Amino acid sequence: MSAHSADGPTLVEVVLVKAGRMKIRYPAELVADDGTRATVRAPWAGDGVRDFGFVRFEPGDVFTEHYWRDRWYSVKEVRAADGTLKGHYCDITRPAELSGGRLVVEDLDLDLWVSADGTDVRRLDEDEFAASGLLTTDPEAAAAAVAALDELDARAREGGSTALLV
Repeated sequence: MSAHSADGPTLVEVVLVKAGRMKIRYPAELVADDGTRATVRAPWAGDGVRDFGFVRFEPGDVFTEHYWRDRWYSVKEVRAADGTLKGHYCDITRPAELSGGRLVVEDLDLDLWVSADGTDVRRLDEDEFAASGLLTTDPEAAAAAVAALDELDARAREGGSTALLV
């Protein structure tokens, strides 16, 4: 299904929830929605520069974000202002919900970074996940989160960044 009408692009509000509270929200253009996967595009929504040491997110960067209603993760393609691919940032989340112009996802703390050339695959924030208490409060969700991280990690190492969107 096309995300564009004759009047122009469809805008949605992406809402990232963490530990029951809104972490960030930002407007994005709905690029596509096939009923299972919604893809949006938005400029870097953070304040200023975020330097992780292995990648910098900064004003001018453009994120093309893929959210699934039946998967426990999202995949964000990160490009510099000049269009150069920086890599893919994967958030482990509960399945996304899109309704009423809002795309809502719950961040479960685990993340994966895959560099543009696929040589740097990093599991991130496993300490935050352990400290979140999800293993105790919702063991089924915790198991799904760990399985999603393992799946993305294996895909990235075996098939590179293109395997993340299969």
